[in-house]
Amino acid sequence: MKLSLHGVSVWHSNVVTQLRIAHETGFDGVELLPEHLFRYLDNGGSFAALRQLMEKYQVKITCINALKPIGRHEAAERAALMQEAEKICHAAVELGCPVVQIMALTELDHLSEEARNRILLENICAIADIGKPLGLKFQIEVVAFTAFNSLQQALDLIRQSGKDNVGVVIDFWHLHASGRTQPEEVAAMDKRLIYGVHFCDGRAAHPGEAWDEQVQRNYAPGEGDVDIPAWVKAVKATGYDGVWSPELLSPRNWEHDLRDTARDSYESMKSEIMA
Repeated sequence: MKLSLHGVSVWHSNVVTQLRIAHETGFDGVELLPEHLFRYLDNGGSFAALRQLMEKYQVKITCINALKPIGRHEAAERAALMQEAEKICHAAVELGCPVVQIMALTELDHLSEEARNRILLENICAIADIGKPLGLKFQIEVVAFTAFNSLQQALDLIRQSGKDNVGVVIDFWHLHASGRTQPEEVAAMDKRLIYGVHFCDGRAAHPGEAWDEQVQRNYAPGEGDVDIPAWVKAVKATGYDGVWSPELLSPRNWEHDLRDTARDSYESMKSEIMA
């Protein structure tokens, strides 16, 4: 089991600071956001310097999160998607990172389920083929406020793809808030298809309320509606022993000392999964 600091939890920080904070608060790794990584590289940073810092702090990059939206299908948009996939995959190789997260947003919600699945399947296969010779895996995150929002939908596409380097991330908030997946479904999974876990809390949008993650996810663990012990129990029932990452998408907590935020995230997650 590895514990990895999620870049979202310390949103108002940079890559260098995230590596140091992860080391100081007990994490084994960092789940890195492309926004942070490429901002660093665009402003004089280098992969070599990052590797030196990773060695200094004994912290791995466990995932780059995320390539999105993966439902782009018009010719120019799809070409841009594949270019982004190449760029992120190159970065993952440079940093020794084994997993890239992929996710659809609302770009396909206006289409029929058949059309949506056809596009997603085609794009997921193409992305998987980019990463395969590089030794990379891809974790699908289903997003609560989209039409592609259940664990079963992701598992069906993985099965249809026939790709052995595509799995899922079990994100407690997304699965809870969509209302379409129960912990029992996770417990019945083949652990080999779980590439990561996002430990998080929050609530679904209220009736008539617009979806806004900075509102519905502005909760520390234990403050929201997610039955965290049930989801933890479900993941553990599979025998999964990979990466767990606390994802605190919380503007309120972002304004605290981010080292304290990281420490609290570590402690709250560890206390639950070690119980």
